[in-house]
Amino acid sequence: MARVAVVAVGADRGEHPGKTTCWGNAMKRRRFLQGSAAIAATGSRVAIAQPERARTLRFVPHANLTLLDPHFTTALVTTNHGWTIYDTLFSLNRAQEVRPQMAAGYTIEDEGRTCLITLRDGLRFHNGEPVLARDCAQSLARWSARETMGQSIARFVDQWGVRDDRTIRIALKRPLPALMPILARGGASIPFIMPEHIAKTDPFKQVTETIGSGPYRFVKDEFVAGSRVVYARNADYVPRQEAAEWTSGGKVAHFDRVEWKVIPDSATAALALQSGEIDWYEQVQPDLLPLLRAHPGIAIGSANPTGYNAILRFNHLQPPFNNVAIRRAVMMAVDQSDYMASITANDPTAWRVCKSLLPCGTADGREIGASAMPGNLERARAALKEAGYNNEKIVIISPTDFVTIGPLGDVSFDLFRRLGMNVEIVQTDWGTVSQRRLNREGVEKGGWSALHTWGSSTTIGNPISQFFMRGLGDSGWSGWFKDETIEQLTDQWLLAGSDAERASVADAIQRQAFDRVPSVPLGQFHIRTAYSRTLTGLVEAPGAMPWNIKRI
Repeated sequence: MARVAVVAVGADRGEHPGKTTCWGNAMKRRRFLQGSAAIAATGSRVAIAQPERARTLRFVPHANLTLLDPHFTTALVTTNHGWTIYDTLFSLNRAQEVRPQMAAGYTIEDEGRTCLITLRDGLRFHNGEPVLARDCAQSLARWSARETMGQSIARFVDQWGVRDDRTIRIALKRPLPALMPILARGGASIPFIMPEHIAKTDPFKQVTETIGSGPYRFVKDEFVAGSRVVYARNADYVPRQEAAEWTSGGKVAHFDRVEWKVIPDSATAALALQSGEIDWYEQVQPDLLPLLRAHPGIAIGSANPTGYNAILRFNHLQPPFNNVAIRRAVMMAVDQSDYMASITANDPTAWRVCKSLLPCGTADGREIGASAMPGNLERARAALKEAGYNNEKIVIISPTDFVTIGPLGDVSFDLFRRLGMNVEIVQTDWGTVSQRRLNREGVEKGGWSALHTWGSSTTIGNPISQFFMRGLGDSGWSGWFKDETIEQLTDQWLLAGSDAERASVADAIQRQAFDRVPSVPLGQFHIRTAYSRTLTGLVEAPGAMPWNIKRI
């Protein structure tokens, strides 16, 4: 499906309402293809001999960093910021096995109702203060009050407490075997550890200080939102002795500095990688991959080996999508191949149809939604009319600087128009979308009706962590879908005693979700990353991990 011309609403960027923006991007890519052909043919890199350059890792993130609080938002760019400066009590290896990180170990007592976690030696925050058990307990309490998976286990926690300065004491209402895997995995956001005085910040307000204990520290004085983020090596960090794997092991900082350079235009970022101006381009636009693959100085990897699942998300508080029948009508019209083609250049090796809200290929990723998603436009139009749609205005918020999300908005804009809906698309940067999606007001007061995003197939791989279909209401993810049946079933899944019981409950959750339509699944896909062959040790994991990387 060809990308549609979209109405650009954003006079502050000098755009005229009704003007199409996709031609400008196409022209930039054509200039890139012409200019980069010579570079690819010669295989040359611009040699930068300055010692400071050799000690600096230069990275282009997939989006602008506007929110610095990794407990507050599920945005991956903020999570990557979190991995750079914070640390976690436990982590996962590639086999998804729990490994201690800040923890030295743990014990379970009182017939499963008390968990004691001991901290390892040498842990210090970037302000020089030692990491104590009370910092960790308060961080877990704050994280669990906001994060979807955290809220699930918090129902069974009497207290996030301490026994002494080096021992965290978690008092449980009942045995909870899933506790350690959840603390290691996190969910849409990660249980990063902060100093106690920062972690006491209301979970629904952003923290105002950025202090971690991880391998790099945030350089506040050099932060320029929308342009530049700088991290400096934490000389006091004591890494674990095991090899780095996935999110676990020894997080060794080999560079003195890590600099994030925001380059919204994908062709410009790709050219910067070819010329040696940057070292690592996190998410590559698919149509630029052939030339980057042809360059002998560039390696192509996976931004996340488990893949991603894309969704269309509704605002459940405001018309028209507070009407479940209208949500069902839209879902009935969705053709996943249109959406996947738009973000993968229709590379058949990069995507698959997946009519499931749990990732296909995972234990519970069965395509329960196949009958609810026939991709039939005529049936959807009839269903929309029967649902009572009354030409209410729909505002899609969509990022122009996020190449694996922005095109999804274009497809929905075209689909809603073909359904006969009164739709407008507001195109801004991802940071602005991340801020605006927190607005619960109607569209006339700066709110929104629909947006698009994706989640790592690892992150959303079970009913507890799949925040796109949880029914937590006001305390849940943007869109604020509420469904008590889903929440009751989720507790059953968490406490299930066998794989067969969990599978049965997971199917019941999905059937309820496809009936109530919290989100519409748009397919499962992969994103490629590209980096200089002068780098070695890059850890392929669900995020951009700056540790373990060396220049050769």
